[in-house]
Amino acid sequence: MTRKKLVAALAALMMTGGSLLPSVASACTRAVYVGKDGTVITGRNMDWVEDMQTDLWVFPRGMERSGNAGPNSPTWTAKYGSVIASGYNIASADGMNEKGLVTNLLYLAEADYGNDSDEPPMTVGTWAQYVLDNFATVAETVEAMETMPLHIVAPKLPNGSAATLHLSVSDPSGDSAIFEYLNGELVVHHGKDYTVMTNSPTYDKQLALTAYWDNIGGNAFLPGTVTAADRFVRASFLLGAMKKETDKNIIAAVPDQSYANQAVGQTLSLMRGVSVPLGISTPDKPNIASTLWRTAADQTNLVYYFDSATTPNTFWVDFSDLDFSEGASPKKLPIAGGKYYAGNAAGHFVEAKPFEFMSVK
Repeated sequence: MTRKKLVAALAALMMTGGSLLPSVASACTRAVYVGKDGTVITGRNMDWVEDMQTDLWVFPRGMERSGNAGPNSPTWTAKYGSVIASGYNIASADGMNEKGLVTNLLYLAEADYGNDSDEPPMTVGTWAQYVLDNFATVAETVEAMETMPLHIVAPKLPNGSAATLHLSVSDPSGDSAIFEYLNGELVVHHGKDYTVMTNSPTYDKQLALTAYWDNIGGNAFLPGTVTAADRFVRASFLLGAMKKETDKNIIAAVPDQSYANQAVGQTLSLMRGVSVPLGISTPDKPNIASTLWRTAADQTNLVYYFDSATTPNTFWVDFSDLDFSEGASPKKLPIAGGKYYAGNAAGHFVEAKPFEFMSVK
């Protein structure tokens, strides 16, 4: 492609992209790294306009749950234990269960759950936890969502923002699914190719934009803004370009010289590469926001990594050091208020009364 044609194509894309993006942009990024040996790591960035008072929680098997959206909400008993990162301590924003299933809730301005429905109602804050509690694989999750659809109800968040969210799910096989409610209908993208997710526009349009940039080639040019569409393109290119096996040039510097630790390091490096720097905001697009924290869920070895943008340490939680058995006490790892940890923080969880999920009476 000549320089003249490239400039013309980019101008056309910018015009098209401008019509696809909502007037208020959005935040967060998720990527699934799959190594040649089958190692699977899901990374995510949490971008938001303010501190969400996030804590980590251990929820054991056997906990009783409700969809919290009125008398017709579904109820269930947790089949699997999980570790989650909370949002405002009213929702499970991110997490992994003991089978290595990972859920990530990300903002989607276009989300429309519909108003009238005969399907069982569930608040959006319990959606991800419902999946972690009940399913071991992406395939199980997709089957349940399609055969027994839910009516998602979205009360406003504590800061008054709309809780318009979409959900990504991945498992240790590398399988992945994206769930979006558009015009009141559930849209599912299921397959191992759906490794990257950001925000607006809707997922089908992001895939189309990425296909365009694939033709240009990321080594020649990549879009560099902090908009969701540009982060989607950059994350997709970087994920594809990464080594998926032991890298002899860096492995000597990796703890224990293990490929698993290399893969986690690569995933966190990717997530930092598509982060929005702390303190960045765009006055006319208030939901383009700083990256507050990152997670990397090692679904092969069941280790959950947490990396805060406001503290100097990345730490992790090794599931082999946690008690998920039925009857065990829920536990909390306090992070809100600037608390920080180093190394394996599993021993720092303390017994705590679980938070109350957002509800609709």
